[in-house]
This record gives sequence, structure tokens and C-alpha cells, in this order.
Amino acid sequence: MKITDAKVFVASPSRNLVTLKVFTDAGVNGLGDATLNGREQAVVAYLQEHLIPCLIGRDPFQTEDTWQYFYRGAYWRRGPVTMAAIAAIDVALWDIKAKALDLPLYQLLGGKSRDRVLVYCHANGTDLEEAVDDVGRHIEQGYRAVRVQSGIPGLEAAYGIAKDGRKYEPATEGLPQETVWSTEKYLRYLPKLLTRVRDVYGDAIALLHDVHHRLTPIEAARLGRELEPCHLFWLEDPVTAELQEGFRLIRKHTVTPLAVGEVFNSVYDCLTLITEQLIDYIRMTVVHGGGITPILKLAHLAEPYHVRTGFHGATDLSPITMAAALHVNTAINNFGIQEHMPHAALVDEVFPHEYSFRAGDMYIGEKPGLGVDYNEELASRYPYRRAYLPVARKPDGTMFDW
Repeated sequence: MKITDAKVFVASPSRNLVTLKVFTDAGVNGLGDATLNGREQAVVAYLQEHLIPCLIGRDPFQTEDTWQYFYRGAYWRRGPVTMAAIAAIDVALWDIKAKALDLPLYQLLGGKSRDRVLVYCHANGTDLEEAVDDVGRHIEQGYRAVRVQSGIPGLEAAYGIAKDGRKYEPATEGLPQETVWSTEKYLRYLPKLLTRVRDVYGDAIALLHDVHHRLTPIEAARLGRELEPCHLFWLEDPVTAELQEGFRLIRKHTVTPLAVGEVFNSVYDCLTLITEQLIDYIRMTVVHGGGITPILKLAHLAEPYHVRTGFHGATDLSPITMAAALHVNTAINNFGIQEHMPHAALVDEVFPHEYSFRAGDMYIGEKPGLGVDYNEELASRYPYRRAYLPVARKPDGTMFDW
């Protein structure tokens, strides 16, 4: 079997998504997700101009060698653009292999380690009471793990909060929106929010919160210690993680579990975090981490250090990446939890898929390959629209981390 062609599709069925389709001379094709929120066309160019010409004629079963060819063979390595492009190819090749063997993908990754995959949802509100009420609505939907975000008194906008009653959608058309951030107001308010959620719903629910990289290590240590009575499932992205050693300080001062990694794109971004047991959950995604081939290695590396997976699963990743993550989650032993933000109905129509949600868990299904298809005709009706994530500044105008 040889690869004969590969095509890139960019469509915006409610948001921009980049899809790769790889074709073979045996009539079996595979799908990969190449979406990089706010930088989609950069990945498209990397695929079309640099990777696809080198892909034609290769054996799709040689996933390890092909991955190394595109990673090691390029002098300029890593980075989200490069790794998202490599990931799209890698996932598509795994999809082809599993289809050719008439097996669901997880069977090629070690078989089932579990029958279902625990997921967490997003609850939020413009203020404390609205956020607490939204937690209850998600519990009624069957979720047993809930991430809680809330508007912050004194700030006009806050990360993770829906606008005008719509579902959370951070990417907006036009130039990046600017927001104002105050660490002091956040630190004063957040313990009140999470304590209230615990008081209302008790300890049975798994409770999560995303700081979104906005604290220094000592601020994160203070927050983690204050939240210990809330028994969080995790505190996510407490600091920007370019300085992995910063987590040493956090770890010295709190036993609140820590999760990080949705912006990582290589094992080197988290090698210190894992081997020194500075985190509890690694969140690097299949698409931004280079594909299934390296994600499996990452999970196996993390296992002896008691680090579990908690893959990013926001709607800026297509159902192809969700399916790939679910297959990995089904197979590995050290699975922790999977983020679940339901896609818009239109996205599900463009990407009809086998996986399903029921009572707080996801189920992968038994269709060969990833179990995802792509409706090219429907997707073509929704052309690409340039959109960006917001940026943040401190009250005095200083640029800050969003």
C-alpha cells in the first residue's frame, strides 16, 4: 500500500477547523486534524508546501518512521505549527492502518483498558450565583466532573465566560479583542466561588478550575493552599510553564493536584514536570503534541511517575482529535480524565462520528479506524474566517498572559 495524495480542507462550520485527508492506492483513506486556533493558515502552508510533497509514495503503515522523518528530518523542530502539521499526518496514517486491518484504532494501541472514558464539562457564569447554578445544570445532565469558571467582581471580562447566553467561544473575527486582568481581584474572589460550589453540591462531584497561566509560582502556591479544603480534582495551568522549574515552588507549598500542558507540543516541554513529579495530570493534545505516535510515548513515560492524562478537548479541536484522544484514553493504563466541550450541531454534521456521551462518560464505538468521517460538500459551504483569541493587559496597560 502506498500514499497517492493528500488534501487539506479549511472550513468554518461555527469555527475554523483544518482537516487533512490522506489517500492510498488501496482505496483506503485517513483523516487528521491540523487545527491551530488563530494560526490555522500557517499549518496549512506547512502541510502543503513542505510535508505533503514528501509524503506521497510512502507506506502508510510505517507510522514510526514517517513521524521521525518529519520530526528529525527537519533542522527546525518543534513548535505548534510544525507539530500540528505532523500530527495531522500521523493520525491520518493510524486511521488508514486501523481501517485496512478492519479494527477500531484502540485495538492497535494495546486493546481496551476500560469500557468508558470519564469526562469533565465546563460550567460558568457571569457571577458567583450564576456559576453555581450552572454547575447544577451540568450535574443534571449526568456529568460527575465539572470545571467551574466565573466572572470576577470588578473585571468586565473573564476567561471561560460565555457572552450573551452563548456557549463559550473565545476566537472572534477581526483583530484580537483586548481584555483587562487583575490577579489581585482574582485571588481574593476564587476561593469564595469554589467553597460555595462545595457547600452546595458536596464532595461527590469532581471539581476542577483553570487558572489559564495567569499567576506567578508563589501566587499559585498561595491559591493552591487556600483551595485545599475544596479537594479539587485539579488546578489547571496555574503558571506559564516555559519555566518548568517554577512548579517546584508550587509543589512545596500545596497538595492541591496540578494539571498543565494544553499548549505543549513536545515531551521536552514537560520532561522535568513529569520526572520530578511536579504535576499530577498532563494535558498535551494529540494534535498539538505531534500525533498518536508521540502521545503514546508521553503517556508511557508519565506512568511510572504517577502522572495521569487529562487531554485538552475544547471545541477548537475537531471531532477527529476527540476520537483520537478517546482511542488513546481507552487503551492506556494511566488515563485520568478527558475534557469534553460538545461541538456545535453543525460541526457534528460535518464530522459524523462513532463516539457518544452518556451519564458523564464517553464511549468510543467499534467502527474501524478513528470512527470519524468528513462531509466535504457540507464543509465547503462554510469558508474560512480569520479569527483570533483575545489578549490581556493589566489595569495599567501592561501586556499580560491571556
